[in-house]
Amino acid sequence: MIEEIQNKIQQVLSFSTNNIDELEKFRIDFIGKKGFVSHYFSEFKKVEPSKKKEYGLAINELKNVTLKKIEELKETLGTDVDKKVKDFDLTKPASMIELGSRHPISIIRDKIIDIFYKIGFNVSEGPEIEDDWHNFTALNLPMHHPARDMQDTFFIKKDPDLLLRTHTSSVQIRHMEENEPPIRTISPGRVYRNEDISARSHCFFHQIEGLYIDENVSFADLKQTLLYFTKELFGKSKIRLRPSYFPFTEPSAEVDIYWGLESETDYRITKGTGWLEIMGCGMIDPNVLDNCKIDSSKYSGFAFGMGIERIAMLLYQIEDIRILYDNDVRFINQFKDSI
Repeated sequence: MIEEIQNKIQQVLSFSTNNIDELEKFRIDFIGKKGFVSHYFSEFKKVEPSKKKEYGLAINELKNVTLKKIEELKETLGTDVDKKVKDFDLTKPASMIELGSRHPISIIRDKIIDIFYKIGFNVSEGPEIEDDWHNFTALNLPMHHPARDMQDTFFIKKDPDLLLRTHTSSVQIRHMEENEPPIRTISPGRVYRNEDISARSHCFFHQIEGLYIDENVSFADLKQTLLYFTKELFGKSKIRLRPSYFPFTEPSAEVDIYWGLESETDYRITKGTGWLEIMGCGMIDPNVLDNCKIDSSKYSGFAFGMGIERIAMLLYQIEDIRILYDNDVRFINQFKDSI
């Protein structure tokens, strides 16, 4: 190995060029991040202890000789470089820089945030690697609760208490622990579930969940908030709430909007009913408030949550969720007008 380094030193000493591009290639080959000097330094741990000193000195010599050679050649080429700069026409029009596009998920997320921001909701965020308490137990899902099976979870083997969050409700728990009512917040973020990937589902996706806690909050407040949201985002003013079950809310409901049956597409996406499910919601279970040290005898509240991909697919008529993660520039460029 030392003999190889000595050969590289001789190669540097004999190198000569009158081309600035060749000099730059020489510099990258020898002292770039993946150059010879970096490679020899990374091999240092494999050298026998008795030869480490000699090996280290050889590497340093190679580095110093290379730097000196580069400086010498730069001085020699300096005049030519200056001439090229002087000959450059500064009045020549620049080439147009192509504008990028925002991703449809980002566009819809920001639209939803803006809608709720107008009525006093702030934004809260939390970690994607979560513990069992914030993701399950504090949300009225104690160990061995059958409802845990509703969400196929990615657990981290090294620590069975850690997992990839299955919903952004964990962020709401953290927010309740750190803040006193009144609380009005939305929590956007990426979540993970161990599901088969298909045109309609994925193992990771994005959610945005809302939380409102204060004195005398009722189901009527929840309904009016959802009416405002659907009018702002979809332009639809007709909704219905169907009884459902979520462990952390009671009563719970699924929210549908009346999409209409004006086109063949409407018939297809609503299965001929005209109604589309867009989110889940409900009044916060008193146990969840108590777990977060909020007096459930004094305060009440509601929560709601929706998948951002589902909303984006509805608004932009995207039929396959996998397209959203392909990073195909041709697909993303279609949303330039939505920025």
